[in-house]
This record gives sequence, structure tokens and C-alpha cells, in this order.
Amino acid sequence: MSAFFDKIKDKIINGMAMEDESLPEEYGEDYLEIDTEKITRPKSKVLVKPFVIKEFEDIKPTLDALREGYTIALVNIRPLKDKDIVELKRAVNKLKKTCDAINGDIAGFGEDWIVVTPSFAQIHRNPAEESVRETIDKL
Repeated sequence: MSAFFDKIKDKIINGMAMEDESLPEEYGEDYLEIDTEKITRPKSKVLVKPFVIKEFEDIKPTLDALREGYTIALVNIRPLKDKDIVELKRAVNKLKKTCDAINGDIAGFGEDWIVVTPSFAQIHRNPAEESVRETIDKL
């Protein structure tokens, strides 16, 4: 087999085209044509997905994605925060309950974003960030 590839390498290096009779009979006329237009990259095992919460009902796709177990949710709460703080509290409590149910982790970063992870991921916190977590817990 190695000799076969050496022959191909020599012909390519020398700029010569391979002739059909130089192939062993076992490689005959069977070949596989690859359609390069249909090649897609493989799906990753973990999906980091952004969500925007404009109303309390917008939380459902986020919760569904988290329950599947392979999504890290980045949730923009700014629109709901500007609209209705009571609905924001309901949405954050629902996120926290779901996070507890799936043994995940939840944290806020900045004033307008929350990250929620499934059980296999943990959010790094340093002492300065603890004040942000306390803010989320108060909501």
C-alpha cells in the first residue's frame, strides 16, 4: 500500500498525470465524488446562545434551552428592566429556580446581562463580583 502512495506522490511531484492503467485493479473505476458545497462544520457539544427578554413570556425559550442541558444562556434583561421591574423580578426568579433544578449556575455581569450555565459549567467569581450576585439575589 505504501508503494502505491509513493507512486502517486512521485507523479504529482513530477507534474505527470496519472494514467488509469497505473492503478491496481482493486481501485478500478469505483470512486467517491465529494460535494464541497455541502460540507458543514460539525456541531459543537456546547452552545453559547444570547437571549433578549422584552416581556416575561420571552423567558420560555431560554428555559427550554437550559433544560436541554447543552446551552449556556447570555440573557439581556435591559428591555424588561426599562419596562417593568416587577416582571423582571419574576423572570429572574424563574431563571434562578430553573438553574437550581438543573444544578446550574447563574450570575449577573454588568447591569443588563445575566449568564446561566448548565450543571457541567461553573461561573468564576472574584470578591468584587460577589456584590453583583447579591444584586441579582435581591431581585
